[in-house]
Amino acid sequence: MNRKRVRSLIEEIGIIPAIRVPSSDDARFAAESMFQAGIPIVEIATTMPGAIRVIADLAKHAPEMVVGAGSVMDPDTARLCLDAGAKFLTTDGVILEIVQYAAAADVVVFPGALTPSEVLSAWRAGSDFVKVVPCAAAGGETYLRALKSSLCDVPLIAAGGVNLQTAPGYLAAGAVALGIGRALFPEEAVALRQGNRIRELARRFTNFVAKARKENPVKSAGLASSLRPDAARLAEIYEPL
Repeated sequence: MNRKRVRSLIEEIGIIPAIRVPSSDDARFAAESMFQAGIPIVEIATTMPGAIRVIADLAKHAPEMVVGAGSVMDPDTARLCLDAGAKFLTTDGVILEIVQYAAAADVVVFPGALTPSEVLSAWRAGSDFVKVVPCAAAGGETYLRALKSSLCDVPLIAAGGVNLQTAPGYLAAGAVALGIGRALFPEEAVALRQGNRIRELARRFTNFVAKARKENPVKSAGLASSLRPDAARLAEIYEPL
């Protein structure tokens, strides 16, 4: 799958499940649960045990899945991930060497950034998207909306604290996709292999994306940001687990 197709799939699905769990077996279970839920994208954090092997196993045994590497810190790790079969790279900060490495390898990359200067630096370096992280700590949807209003051509991914309550607001604020970790993979659900619970969470997040795009048609630069869901609309789509 080439860079253009991976980029399009991320925009189409609108959800990037970020897997950062205690073991390789946990990671495989989490990835399988996402695929069963109809989300053929996963990001494997390189900081978890056996991450490179997990990427390689998923790339080999689940070729329909787009497997990416998260928390990449240096070009050497990036190379190992790509050799293992990763189809995209992402970082927790603006590491321009990773962006340049991915561009040279013709691979999708979206570094983490927070301030307007960091977002612009990452975008001008050749990123496919820019991940705003930690979004919740910086002001949530209000902050993302402010960034999007001045950097309207930059496709932003909201990550860091995205959950069932905040996801609709991020989408309405203009996020082209959501990076979701713990809210998709509760520690207990992973440990007890509660696949149904994880798939139900995935269904609710995908419903948020579908509703947001129905109300605000997707354009090439990302989601429209003019309409914010009201309380009644949120009540229709949110049910506590």
